[in-house]
Amino acid sequence: MDATRITEILTDPVTLELVERSPLMRIGYTGLDGAPRVVPLAYLLRAETFVFCTVTSSDKVPALQRDPRVAITIDVPQPLCCLLVRGTAHVEVVDGVPEEYLQASHRTVPAEQHEAFDAQVRGLYDSMARVVVTPTWVRLNDFQRTAPRAVERIVAAKS
Repeated sequence: MDATRITEILTDPVTLELVERSPLMRIGYTGLDGAPRVVPLAYLLRAETFVFCTVTSSDKVPALQRDPRVAITIDVPQPLCCLLVRGTAHVEVVDGVPEEYLQASHRTVPAEQHEAFDAQVRGLYDSMARVVVTPTWVRLNDFQRTAPRAVERIVAAKS
């Protein structure tokens, strides 16, 4: 998939609304044992990349360093809409707590708890892994303009 098409989908108003409504994404990757994993986590969409942070001792860190291929799903049930992403993860261990971690977490923590949450996290972590996923393929299924390809093929065959 070319970069222009990826940009079009990631900057589409429906995508941006979906990202705003869904503070958690599910990321699939291959564990060190070769088995698939899917985990939900808080994220940010920044400059057409997906950013999340995790503790350096997380099993995700060495697994993504060994095999950086990932799949991401971001979805909401009403109205049904999903963004599917395949991409490559870049892991960087940074000192302290990245601002992106706090911003992503604030999407799931009530505003009146942000200050206490930030203080607790900053006191807990000396370093974190900052992960940036660069999409290589994306698909938005908004069930108005687009649907899963299998459904689109059935509709086209019946037309």
